[in-house]
Amino acid sequence: MPKGYVIFTEAVDDPAGMAAYGRAAGFSIAESGAAVLAADPRPQVLEGSWHGDQTVVLEFESVEAARAWYESAAYAEAKPLRQAAARTNAVIVAGFAPRTTDAG
Repeated sequence: MPKGYVIFTEAVDDPAGMAAYGRAAGFSIAESGAAVLAADPRPQVLEGSWHGDQTVVLEFESVEAARAWYESAAYAEAKPLRQAAARTNAVIVAGFAPRTTDAG
């Protein structure tokens, strides 16, 4: 089963509010067993346009675990802090799982 990733692109309007969100969300992230793979306040855009001035990537054991975290009661307490402090795009994506073939 491929890993699940939550990616946030955030246009931060209230840095203090985002700091409060980070503290509140950090507990739910740790509790879920997820790993913070990236938290970049200045992502380098290579092509096209990118939303926001901060990008965060979280890794979960599966897409189902990522969705369970996002919908959890623990994260529900933190989410309004982010929504008040930043304009955010968020997605859940599945990790790449290479196809295996039988060499028969």
